Amino acid sequence: MRLPWILLLAVPLAVGGAARIDIGRFSAGDLSGWERKSFRGETEYTLREEDGVRALCARSRDTGSGLFREREVDLGATPWIHWSWKVDAGLHGSDERTRAGDDYPARVYVVFSGGPAFWRTRAINYVWSSREPEGAVWPNAFSANARMLAVRSGRDGTGQWQSESRDVLADYRRIFGEDPGTVDAVAIMTDTDDGGGSAAACYGDIWFAASA
Repeated sequence: MRLPWILLLAVPLAVGGAARIDIGRFSAGDLSGWERKSFRGETEYTLREEDGVRALCARSRDTGSGLFREREVDLGATPWIHWSWKVDAGLHGSDERTRAGDDYPARVYVVFSGGPAFWRTRAINYVWSSREPEGAVWPNAFSANARMLAVRSGRDGTGQWQSESRDVLADYRRIFGEDPGTVDAVAIMTDTDDGGGSAAACYGDIWFAASA
């Protein structure tokens, strides 16, 4: 799945004395600043309550489109990304390292600026993988500048809300072997357009913070 490259400035918010940058305030029914990027067909995205959580829920039927929000984040101040998600079921039998299998029931992109060298724009895709083990990292099938990182795998934990936190600064250094530029955008996507089929997932609030 090709990636949207995007820019905007955001200001950290002080919450409980700690820096916090809100990206997705879905629990408040707030989709301001989020835009759609379509690759093939339109995944349905709807704000609704799911198991007592106000969330952004997605349903894909042989479609691939995502939502992104342009925010600039200084990982030196707020390196940790936090989110929650709920996947109905994993996808089956696809090789996610190939273009034909580049489908995921849920993914959260973090996009980094390449500065004037736009060709160096990079992304980490935190994904709910169908077959790769948790912690696995591999190149995106469509972009040499993007890496996939399996946060969850298979059917374990499906049907229930799962809370995640990742040290994006540490992940970037480990994956790319250098310090990142600023974060320019965050995106979410539920897609089944490459291998066909269907998937459903919900996304809770997304934010950056100084710690886990």
